[in-house]
Amino acid sequence: MPGLFCLLPSAGGREGLMLIGIVKGLHILAVIAWMAGLLYLPRLYAYHSKSAPGSEMDLMFKKMERGLLNIIMTPAAVFVVLLGGTLVFLEGVGILAMPWMMLKLLGVAFLVGWHVYLIRARLAFVGGRRVHTEKFWRMMNETPFIAAIVIVLSVTTKFVL
Repeated sequence: MPGLFCLLPSAGGREGLMLIGIVKGLHILAVIAWMAGLLYLPRLYAYHSKSAPGSEMDLMFKKMERGLLNIIMTPAAVFVVLLGGTLVFLEGVGILAMPWMMLKLLGVAFLVGWHVYLIRARLAFVGGRRVHTEKFWRMMNETPFIAAIVIVLSVTTKFVL
């Protein structure tokens, strides 16, 4: 199997760098898809919170929210984590001890927690409960973007303490 091993970065050469580039590119694409959902779903919840339970609008929002979570957001989040883990493997696990990577992972953990929170909020809507107001969802709408700023700047600056 020398063909596969020549693609690993430790083997040196352009092939290893190309593999890392492909994985990074796919990781970034998955992040874009996930972030789009994390930013859009609270907006849907803001609109949904104004609809009457059982109404035609309520049913439409439930369908849209389910599709966004199940078809785009959750698969994208899984790919983000898997591709991120692959990058750690390819670049060396020592990268996990870097301060910028610790901050990035803290941001990712926050986004995963936010994702789970959004799933629980959807389940409340499915059960006919409006746990939060339209104003709450509008205020929380940009929360993932703040985490994204921290994550991107930690990676692009690779700061040290």
